[in-house]
Amino acid sequence: MLKGGASRLFCALSNNHLIFYKRPTQSTIHIINIFNQNRKFAPMKQNLFVYNTLTRKKEEFKPLNPPLVGMYVCGPTVYSDVHLGNCRTYISFDLIFRYLTHLGYKVRYVRNITDAGHLEGDLDEGEDKISKKAKLAQLEPMEIAQKYTIGFHDVMNILNVLPPSIEPTATGHIIEQIELVKRILAKGYAYEVNGSVYFDVEKYNSTHDYGILNGRNLDDLLANTRTLGGQQEKHGKLDFALWIKAKPEHLMKWPSPWGVGFPGWHLECSAMSNKYLGEHFDIHGGGIDLMPTHHTNEIAQNIACCETIPATYWVHTNMLTVNGQKMSKSLGNSFLPVELFTGKNSILNKAYSPMTVRFFMLQAHYRSTLDFSNDAMEASEKGFKRLMNAYALINDLKVSATSDVEINALLNRCYEAMNDDFNSPVLIAELFEASRIINSVYDNKLKIDAENLQLLKQLMQYFVIDILGLKDEKAADDDLPQLLNFIVNLRSQAKTNQDYATSDKIRDGLQKIGFQLKDTKEGTNWTKI
Repeated sequence: MLKGGASRLFCALSNNHLIFYKRPTQSTIHIINIFNQNRKFAPMKQNLFVYNTLTRKKEEFKPLNPPLVGMYVCGPTVYSDVHLGNCRTYISFDLIFRYLTHLGYKVRYVRNITDAGHLEGDLDEGEDKISKKAKLAQLEPMEIAQKYTIGFHDVMNILNVLPPSIEPTATGHIIEQIELVKRILAKGYAYEVNGSVYFDVEKYNSTHDYGILNGRNLDDLLANTRTLGGQQEKHGKLDFALWIKAKPEHLMKWPSPWGVGFPGWHLECSAMSNKYLGEHFDIHGGGIDLMPTHHTNEIAQNIACCETIPATYWVHTNMLTVNGQKMSKSLGNSFLPVELFTGKNSILNKAYSPMTVRFFMLQAHYRSTLDFSNDAMEASEKGFKRLMNAYALINDLKVSATSDVEINALLNRCYEAMNDDFNSPVLIAELFEASRIINSVYDNKLKIDAENLQLLKQLMQYFVIDILGLKDEKAADDDLPQLLNFIVNLRSQAKTNQDYATSDKIRDGLQKIGFQLKDTKEGTNWTKI
C-alpha cells in the first residue's frame, strides 16, 4: 500500500500486471438491504419482464418457488486472462443479480469455473485448453487454473462485480458428471465407443427438438457441420462427447466405468446446475456465443436425463466490437481489461478507470452489440463523472417548505426501465434527470421538500450504488473532506487579508487535481470535477 497525501493508493497484482486504484470509502461488495425501515416507498408492483431466448420474446418473470430464484451463468475457462467479452457478460448478470435481490428475491447465483474438459474446438477437437497451456509453461494444470482463477477474481473485484452464491469447479464435480453420463446411457440417448461416450443427437431429435434454443432444424445443422478427422467413432456429425478417453500423454484424467478419461465440456454445467439448483430452475445465462452449441447441448443432456428443460428463462448477452469490427486477436484489435485500465493498448487514446468501463458497458442494453471506440469511452467517462458528482452533492441539498419536483414519478420510471428486461440505458437516462434535479436544487434554481429529498436520496442509493453497482473511485479516506475544508478555509483567510494571489493559487491548484470551488453568500463549497 502506498500513501500519498490524504488518499491511499492500493496496488493489486493480477497475473503479473500491477493495477493501481484508490480504495473506496464503501466496501467493494455492497450489501443490498431492501428492507430498510426508513425507506419511504416499496418497489413498484409492476411485473418484471425478461427476454427469453428460448421463446424469442419478452415474458413475465414468474419464479418457480418465490421468493427463491435459481440462476446459473456459465463461467470462464481459466487458461488465460479474462477478456472484455467475459467482463461484459458478468457485469450484465451482476446487474440482474443485484436487481432481483433488490426486488426482494432470495437469489442463489451459481457461476462455474471450467478448469478441465474444454477442448480447443467446441466440437470435441484439439487439446484440452488448460492442459495445453500447462505443457507450454511446464506447469501442473492446476497451477494454470489457479493462476487465472485468481486473475479473474481480481478483475471482477476491480469492476465491482459481486461474487456468486456458489462457484463450483469442473474438477470438483467429476463424480456428479460420471453419474450423469450413466443416467443418459441408461435412457438410451448415448453410446460408448472404445472408452469414450457420445450423445446421440439424431436419436434424441427423433423424439425431441434438438434445435429448440437456436431455432434451427436438424437437417440445416447437419448440412452446416463439417466432418472432423479422427472422429470416425461418432455415429453422427452432431454427436458430442459426454466422456472422452484420455491419451497416455493427457495430463488431466480420471477413472470411470468406461476407462480413464475426462468429461466433455458441456457436461459440467448440467451436472452442477442439477446439483445446486435442481433439475429445473429459473434462469440460465451466458454469452450469445454459447447459445448455438454449448447451451443447446446442455438442454439436450438435461431433457434426455431428467425429462425436463433445465431452465425456464434463457438469457444471453451480446458481443463486443471495436470500431465496428469484431474483437479478435487475428484482427489486432483485442486488448485485456488491465490494458484498458492502464492505457497500454494500441486502440484507445488513454486509460479508463474500472468504473468508467462498467458504466460504459451498462450504457448499452445487455442484448445489444457493444462497440468500443475512443469517442464512446470519452463520452462514458464524462457521463460517469456527471452522475457521481451529482451523487456526491445530494447530502448538501437544502430542504424547503415546498417542492418544485415530484420524485415519485421519476422513481416509477426507473423501475419501469429495469422491469423492461433490465433496460440499464433507459435507467441511466432517468438517473441523468435525477442528476439535473440535484444540480438545480444545489444551485438554488429548484426547491425540494423533505419528503421528496428523502425519495431522491433513496433513488440514487438504490439505482446508482446498489443496482448499477457504481462507486466513486475518487473517494479517498474519510479525512479528505476535512483536509479540503481546511484548505478552503485557508483560501478564505487569504481573501479576507486581500491576498488574492494566494487565494487564486489555491483555487487553481485544487482545480488541477480535480476539485472545483464555488463561492456563495453562505461561503465556499467544493465539488469533484
